[in-house]
Amino acid sequence: MEPTSSSGADERQGSGSVGVQVAAAALQRSEVFHVVKELLGFVLYMHHQIPSVLQSLETEFAGLKEEMSEMTAPSAEMKPSDQRKYNTRKREVRCRIKKQEKLMKGISTVLSAFQQALDKVSTIEGVALILGGSLVRPLFVYDITVTHGRFGSGSAKGHGTTKLAQSVSRKAVRALISCGAGSLSYTGPTKLFLLIRCPCTMNLPLDFSPKRDFRYSKKVVPQQMSIKCNTADYRKNNKHVASIVDASCCTSESSPSDVIWYYF
Repeated sequence: MEPTSSSGADERQGSGSVGVQVAAAALQRSEVFHVVKELLGFVLYMHHQIPSVLQSLETEFAGLKEEMSEMTAPSAEMKPSDQRKYNTRKREVRCRIKKQEKLMKGISTVLSAFQQALDKVSTIEGVALILGGSLVRPLFVYDITVTHGRFGSGSAKGHGTTKLAQSVSRKAVRALISCGAGSLSYTGPTKLFLLIRCPCTMNLPLDFSPKRDFRYSKKVVPQQMSIKCNTADYRKNNKHVASIVDASCCTSESSPSDVIWYYF
């Protein structure tokens, strides 16, 4: 069930495993979404797939679209020199929007699908971020295990970002940097695949396709990360659901027959 790997002289990515401890009993859907989004942006930036960090890209793109929407036809009273400057700026804004639109739409589509998936499941066991031409022969793999209690009633589309989500995402990015993530890179264009690992009984959006017994090339050693919540406190404070948690395969120890990878 788990992606397989082995060491060798031709490995494309350094091996390693890092852990991030969460000072809470569980992460909400919106918090898991924020952490994965930050890691996704970091991975794309470190491997030269986006020109700047994701947050800066989003801010810039939103600003360009707002500026374009506010632009009106130049006034007849405007001086010819000012009209030329205005028209030049409008062309620049239009070209920059056109240049970034495909990239931003692609990232937005992946993140929106991930939000929908989080809202469909009671828990997830992990997320994998894969860069490469195909799933079976990737260039880089980031395998993120999430250990937490069951999700509450909140949505992944919840407004605002909690301090906990910000803290965990910062720790996660620093942990990847400390173990050399991004030191090996690939300057050409490539594809991003986002996979989630959850019980096979979950009804995920049609955007996600099942990949049972998922494997990729043994030449690639994944960068592994474990995000661990204090599940002992969660079970202690929620004894009435402890048996349900155990029965629904929500920990990383679930058997391969109970879980399945879904990819977008």
